[in-house]
Amino acid sequence: MSRLTGWWSGRSSAAKVELYTRWTFHFFALIEIGTIGLVPLSGAGDITLSPALGLALALLVCTHAVLTAVVSSRALDWALDRREQPVRLAIALTVLTAAGTLAVITLRATAVLTDLAVASAVISGLVTFTLGSLVLCLRRPRRMLYGVPAAALATAGAVAATGAHLGETLGYAVGILSGGAFIVAACGFSGWLMRMVWELELSRDLKARLAVAEERLRFGRDLHDVMGRNLSVIALKSELAVQLARRERPEAVDQMIEVQQIARESQREVRDVVRGYRDADLRVELEGARGVLGAAGIDCAIDPVTVELPAGVQSVLGWVVRETTTNVLRHGDARRCGISLREKGGSVLLTVRNDGVREGAVMGQGSGLAGLRERLAAVDGTLEAGPHDGGSFQVTALVPVGVPSGREGA
Repeated sequence: MSRLTGWWSGRSSAAKVELYTRWTFHFFALIEIGTIGLVPLSGAGDITLSPALGLALALLVCTHAVLTAVVSSRALDWALDRREQPVRLAIALTVLTAAGTLAVITLRATAVLTDLAVASAVISGLVTFTLGSLVLCLRRPRRMLYGVPAAALATAGAVAATGAHLGETLGYAVGILSGGAFIVAACGFSGWLMRMVWELELSRDLKARLAVAEERLRFGRDLHDVMGRNLSVIALKSELAVQLARRERPEAVDQMIEVQQIARESQREVRDVVRGYRDADLRVELEGARGVLGAAGIDCAIDPVTVELPAGVQSVLGWVVRETTTNVLRHGDARRCGISLREKGGSVLLTVRNDGVREGAVMGQGSGLAGLRERLAAVDGTLEAGPHDGGSFQVTALVPVGVPSGREGA
């Protein structure tokens, strides 16, 4: 069963919306064939409709339905910047619709097609479904709202020009106007929704990339502030020592001693910067996880931390929270995430669990989790990560702290 459903559950939210939208438009083609294309065939053989004419009209509707599905699919790709705008296909669809509509109107006017139900079904169906596909080919679907009354008036005008009854003419106009407005609104909204979902997906990924870039800039700025001044002083004093040494002045030794002291001081400051970059405060990371996951639309429940931990243990667990939060954002399609910290037998247990794990995804083998295991091993801790009950993914970090058990940190 998991293999049968994996093609769906293994997709992101944006991919699911896109797949649903595409198959909706494909289903429209089946609806057109089933509800309109079968009408001429059902009446074929009667006195009012010959079998050859019924078959020809059915083939016209089927051809139109297939072309409509192709235009819709290419238009969706164009909306997602994967293809060029399907201008030629849209023109071909418009020409086919106009030619088919005029042909049916002519057959109706020359009394070759006397069945009004068949004529109205074919004409209204061709025009209405064409409007639904053409709206996807526009950047601003609202412009297509002007095309609906234009198509209704053009069809009604062509019917009226053949001397048809006023009631029949108005019937075409009202049918195309009402049906066209509905399908244009539905198709336009579906295309807009698909684009918005993909933009949100891309913006979330971009937000994660910007966060990484911002952290790199911060680290580079701190390192520049520490090393820039000291290196300038070292360069000046080294140059001064060279000049003094050439003159055989004893002050050259003093200058080089100062250079050595500045170099050692710079080394210590760089270590402090790197240490500050590598250290992670547990409480700060928990609040950061709540904010980042909340901004991504993920409900994050964090139990209050009441356990007092050594600085080294807090730093390691803070890194666990940071890395697992990143994994929740990058992998799966989580809607809920829970983080808890409690004491267990002289150790502290950190648990991070999220839902929305995509079936078939390989988890727990990334370099991020491997790095966490190395950090935890330095404080005699262990890390376990893998699927959990109910389609969730759980990461647990166990670190000994040498405190008595029995006091829970909810």
